[in-house]
Amino acid sequence: MSRTQPERPTARVLLFDAQDRILLMKGRRPGAWFTVGGGVEPGETFIEAAAREIREETGIADFVLGPVVWVREGVMRLPEPTLLKECYIVARCDGGDPVRDGWNAIERELIDDIRWWTLGELHMTQDRVFPPGLPHRLPPIIAGSFPVEPEVIPWI
Repeated sequence: MSRTQPERPTARVLLFDAQDRILLMKGRRPGAWFTVGGGVEPGETFIEAAAREIREETGIADFVLGPVVWVREGVMRLPEPTLLKECYIVARCDGGDPVRDGWNAIERELIDDIRWWTLGELHMTQDRVFPPGLPHRLPPIIAGSFPVEPEVIPWI
């Protein structure tokens, strides 16, 4: 008898400031930078989850949410294999220093850093960044050119 793996709908946020920098967090495992975001709670939409995650993970309260531009699915060990169903949502804010006041104990334990990145810095870094190919996917998003339907991007 095969057991199906649990699914986790996840809202990921492409949060840009007024200088078109993107806010990324660095996880201890797998030692990579990734977008703000997290699991969608029962009864919550992806958009509602994105707004909640921005407030909780950054302390930023004043932002404008845009469309879902990408979707992606893949299995990650959390600690058991879990199918993540990610929606990437564009958001804009004025910027500022993110605060960690809303982080839960797991986030404090697993996240080492959070900071704004320019597109040039993303192209130059040797650090791992998720989703793969992020620096190459951002220019049309930064320019405000969004796909009519969310683009399916590979899990890799």
